[in-house]
Amino acid sequence: MSPISSSDELLRRDELAVRLTAVRQRISVACEAAGRDPADVTLIAVTKTFPASDVRLLNGLGVTDFGENRDAEAAPKAMQCADLDLTWHFIGQLQTNKASSVVRYATFVHSVDRLRLIRALGTAARRAQRVVQCLIEVSVDGDPARGGAVASEVPALAEALMAEPGLVLAGVMAIAPLGMAPRAAFARLLESAALVRALRPAAMVVSAGMSGDLEDAIAAGATHLRIGTALLGDRGPRVR
Repeated sequence: MSPISSSDELLRRDELAVRLTAVRQRISVACEAAGRDPADVTLIAVTKTFPASDVRLLNGLGVTDFGENRDAEAAPKAMQCADLDLTWHFIGQLQTNKASSVVRYATFVHSVDRLRLIRALGTAARRAQRVVQCLIEVSVDGDPARGGAVASEVPALAEALMAEPGLVLAGVMAIAPLGMAPRAAFARLLESAALVRALRPAAMVVSAGMSGDLEDAIAAGATHLRIGTALLGDRGPRVR
């Protein structure tokens, strides 16, 4: 694929700057309505299907946290941006055989939902001599087919994470499922968040909210937002 021209890069930077300003404005308004400080909300730019050049442009605009959901795309992208001071979040469903790759670049793994994965991540983290912040993904509608642990499984997963060297129990994550009002979904997530904090008070991360429901997530107390389309535009075969 041919390299990006300087004029194309400038146009893309301008587009991203406009989108970023709009997203930050939405966050600011939502935080004001909820009586929260916008500084307490971390914006994660979800760059799946977008090129490493977009990561660089967004970083130049002040974004430091980036999310990916496929290791096959995330690993080379993180390597291409290794010279930047970034925090990578792995947010997709994770197979145990990918754990050793993911822990090399991801500071956070948002999709911990089973004991076998905890063991695989712990083993990989220790081998890589890294410490990985882990979030328990919660299935807020109780349907594990979509990924995530059902609420009754959360305490056991939390205990296992706290006992696994190389891993840190950092909080919880959920995706509001289709057919459920986001506020209702995030209210259920907060119930699991409370259980986790009872076991480890420092596990304060609540990863919730995407482009279409970030306001509801902020109202519910989300600390981390995973924003893709609103920030980067419609997805397509753009990786290069």
